[in-house]
Amino acid sequence: MDNRIRILRAEKRWSQAELAEKVGVSRNSINSVENGKFDPSLTLAFRIAHVFGESVDSIFDKTEAVADLDQ
Repeated sequence: MDNRIRILRAEKRWSQAELAEKVGVSRNSINSVENGKFDPSLTLAFRIAHVFGESVDSIFDKTEAVADLDQ
């Protein structure tokens, strides 16, 4: 799933480790979500959105997830 986490993190000048600490997961989890290797749980998506002051929809592109439902 595409997302804007890397961009938002860069704007805040946070490392992956700093973001991970803020949302309560490992740095590897943040890396995997940023690179589209792992889709976050709904809880994690909301935590990420909260620390950036954004909505989940503004951070994560749901196009791929919805397209999978059509198949």
